[in-house]
Amino acid sequence: MEDISREYYLSGAGHKTTAELQPIYERHSAVIGEQALELALDAFRSAPDEGEERRSTRLILDWQVESLVSRELAALDEREIAWEGTATMRLADGRVIPFQRAAIEMSNSTDRDERLAIERARAKLVQAELAPMRRERFQRERDLVERLELADGYNATFELLSGVALGELRSQCERFLSETRAMWDDLLPTFLKRGLGISPREATRSDALALFRAREFDAGFPSASMEDEIRRQVREMGVDPTASGRVIFDTAEREGKRSRAFCAPVRVPAEVYLVLRPHGGQTDWSTFLHELGHALHFAYMRPDLAFEYRWLGDNSVTESYAMLSDHLMQDGGWLKRYTSLRSGPGGGQVREFLRTTGFEELHFLRRYCAKLLYEIELYSGSTRFDALPDLYVSRLTSATTFQYDASDAFVDVDPRFYSTRYLRAWQLQALMTETLRERYDEDWWRNPRAGPWICQSLYGEGQRELAHELAQRVAGRRLGFEPLIRSIERMVE
Repeated sequence: MEDISREYYLSGAGHKTTAELQPIYERHSAVIGEQALELALDAFRSAPDEGEERRSTRLILDWQVESLVSRELAALDEREIAWEGTATMRLADGRVIPFQRAAIEMSNSTDRDERLAIERARAKLVQAELAPMRRERFQRERDLVERLELADGYNATFELLSGVALGELRSQCERFLSETRAMWDDLLPTFLKRGLGISPREATRSDALALFRAREFDAGFPSASMEDEIRRQVREMGVDPTASGRVIFDTAEREGKRSRAFCAPVRVPAEVYLVLRPHGGQTDWSTFLHELGHALHFAYMRPDLAFEYRWLGDNSVTESYAMLSDHLMQDGGWLKRYTSLRSGPGGGQVREFLRTTGFEELHFLRRYCAKLLYEIELYSGSTRFDALPDLYVSRLTSATTFQYDASDAFVDVDPRFYSTRYLRAWQLQALMTETLRERYDEDWWRNPRAGPWICQSLYGEGQRELAHELAQRVAGRRLGFEPLIRSIERMVE
């Protein structure tokens, strides 16, 4: 796991042009081969239905299945990583842009014609080269998992191994989309007109990138002070932001670095990398906070935890800690203390920024709800692969109003239902925020008693618990979207 994580870090951070995964899987074949899978399966089946043995063996079996699939697909993953690191797009005017910078260029462009030109070039390249690779990967992944015959189909196997009830979450997503439809339809025209000067019927996903870049607030989120201010906040909460040097910050611009930020836990908890390629403005602050939440979680785990509780588990938990951190951008007190936004009469910039943030939160929740509904179809086998692009466009465009491109049907998907982790993380962080406010007051984020409790009671336990179990332990409540809806309504009112 350390070898694989380091390889992903080096390639994703631009230190290598590709990830050499196959030699790693070959070197460690004894622990992720057919025999190891059989041992894990026997242990899982013989474990009692409840208790620590069942929890532990389920995680090990899940890891074995994922490792087996990853080993089989390593060549495809290597090819995709190498492609993303070197692919370029040629625009109609002759300019050449690295594929990795497409999202950055579109989000920063104030010229809509230029955004659309970049998006056309990106979609054409994706359709011709990346989409076929991703489609092949999903087809082979589904076939490999179903061939194991652990449950009836890919989706049922995921539920068995993850402990996540897809049907229940799907129902919650459908209800959320229905209950927030009127609010979305009311807010979108105003934000599009003010931010981009266009109407909803014109809006594309490239416009969404520019809209949520929120350039009008750039002065409030200077790049030069971002790391210092966020580190100051973490220290005021009673936590060392570097975890005594275990967290390494990789935030410089580098050719070949992925545009999407990530956290790489190379040795848990001893060596954790936070990787960010700057976009500018509030996006960088929010992303830095998100990845810092991950990094602190991995770096403050108890070193004596079993392997499966440090490295494996329900990633809804680590995503909830990342969101607990990035959702500080929705706290007016935090914004006034650590950013350069002006408060002024009636809240001024802070109030307007919170309204924008609430609108953005609603967008991403609706987008991820739609992604899950689409991905359930993708993995279920009930829809032909050739019909999936149209379904993708229909689901995502209906939920967000922004016009999506069919070329992204196999690209805009995080493998193994990772959308479930994000959705449950959103729900969990809302409950944890309420709990922290009750325990340590509204400004818990600068209470020196809050940080040590978070490190010990939350981060320290790794991912031993499922998200809904952690929700019961910390907040005594069930996971749901209701607290999120209430929060969004307060911000956008």
